[in-house]
Amino acid sequence: MNTDATAKPPLRLGTRRSKLAMAQSGLVAEEVRRVTGRPVELVEITTYGDISKEQLAQIGGTGVFVNALRDALSRGEIDFAVHSLKDLPTTQPAEYVLAAVPARADARDVLVGRDGLGLEALARAAAPGTARIGTGSPRRMAQLHAWARTLGFEIETVPIRGNIDTRIGYVRSGELDGVVLAAAGLERIGRLDEEAAELIEPDQVLPAPGQGALAVECVASDTHLAAQLAELDDPCTRAAVTAERTLLAALEAGCSAPVGALADLLVEGQVVTEMRLRGVVGTTDGRTLVQLSTTGPAPASDGDLAAFERMGQELAGEMLAKGAAGLMGERAL
Repeated sequence: MNTDATAKPPLRLGTRRSKLAMAQSGLVAEEVRRVTGRPVELVEITTYGDISKEQLAQIGGTGVFVNALRDALSRGEIDFAVHSLKDLPTTQPAEYVLAAVPARADARDVLVGRDGLGLEALARAAAPGTARIGTGSPRRMAQLHAWARTLGFEIETVPIRGNIDTRIGYVRSGELDGVVLAAAGLERIGRLDEEAAELIEPDQVLPAPGQGALAVECVASDTHLAAQLAELDDPCTRAAVTAERTLLAALEAGCSAPVGALADLLVEGQVVTEMRLRGVVGTTDGRTLVQLSTTGPAPASDGDLAAFERMGQELAGEMLAKGAAGLMGERAL
């Protein structure tokens, strides 16, 4: 029997067409080649979120970058798909399986600022005017406004859409003083060091649930491929994003709602002791925030995610009791 990997039919990986999507899908493709011994070809798919010029909050956010890829899976046009996990709806349809969540990249947001300036420096330079910061995310808007006020400044947030180059172009042209992006995106295209004026710590701005993580998805009926893809799974990342996404789901919020969440590991010496889950919901002007945290057991090797689902549910319940429901513009009711 010919065992030459080149003789095996290639696996078809469905991906969005953007530079970032192609870069991160390329990273996954290399790993899939390694674990399956089969070539992998990228199949570019245009999603509604890519062609619409509306703000994500207006078109619903949830699923706009995902549905076309899932449709291609159902039609058998691709064998598996790679998504940015933060774009994935929290309800998993039975016909698809989230086969792997690889190790997460940097979950933080990053500010690309005029002349390489961070937020406080931009605000000072704009005085007595107001620094204009671009973002399409209500989550970022809420927390950026609140953060600026702790520094003693007001800022203006400007809704923007587009790929990384388009967004950075607003700063290059002088139209905006800065834009906020996901650090993982700049890292994956090799431009984090070149573009980042300030890496924003989660104490200032919590990322979107699942930010920095990827989702590798295939049809549930292809159990052999699902088992192979599962070799790419990182248990700590899977546990963290399970807690974050359960929080989002329990708040009945979509991925364009002003919700931030981050689960991270607490380490003493060389030992992981606990996982901490932080969540925030706020009005887009940042004047009202509900921000709480909880801790729970560290991830075990058996892959049982129930404890992390409970963490998310319990923290969401505490946030709703503090008035979080009234702060969200989008509710998945």
